Amino acid sequence: QVQLVESGGGLVQAGGSLRLSCAASGRTFSRYALAWFRRAPGKEREPVSAINWSGETTYYADSVKGRFTISRDNAKNTVYLQMNSLKPEDTAVYYCAASPSSYYYAQANRYNYWGQGTQVTVSS
Repeated sequence: QVQLVESGGGLVQAGGSLRLSCAASGRTFSRYALAWFRRAPGKEREPVSAINWSGETTYYADSVKGRFTISRDNAKNTVYLQMNSLKPEDTAVYYCAASPSSYYYAQANRYNYWGQGTQVTVSS
């Protein structure tokens, strides 16, 4: 069983930065692929970024490439999402997810564990 708790969301002006954190419980954190998804008002949930167990391989949605960076610290059981050059269209609830797989996936149904979400609001 893995429990995930996100933090770091908030209100920021366009062009600003935020860093989301997701702290995980469980001894086998390092064996899990991790991802960030988001759901904007009135829209479907979409993948934002994902990282494999070792942190060597990552995925980014086209909409965030070059602006967001995912990383993980297995010693701290934490995954991060550094978000720079934020845009109003990045406004969403951001969710952390974990999959008992060494390789990451972009599909939400591959992830067994989810956090409660953290709100990110970008004002224009």
